[in-house]
Amino acid sequence: MADAPDDYRAHQETYAAFNKLVTFSLLWIVVLLASMALGLVGGLSILGLLLGVGGSIALLIGFAVLS
Repeated sequence: MADAPDDYRAHQETYAAFNKLVTFSLLWIVVLLASMALGLVGGLSILGLLLGVGGSIALLIGFAVLS
């Protein structure tokens, strides 16, 4: 029982990391779906490509800075 606070702290860190991973995954799926919709349905393939690549890079940089 002496290391219960350490276990709780480790659990909080794991939960925070998992929460960031799920948030990143959901946002990346939204960016990809939006860029696919622009490219396929909207007929703006160049804009869809730029949104997909730029949005993915922005998400990677954003979540790297937040870590």
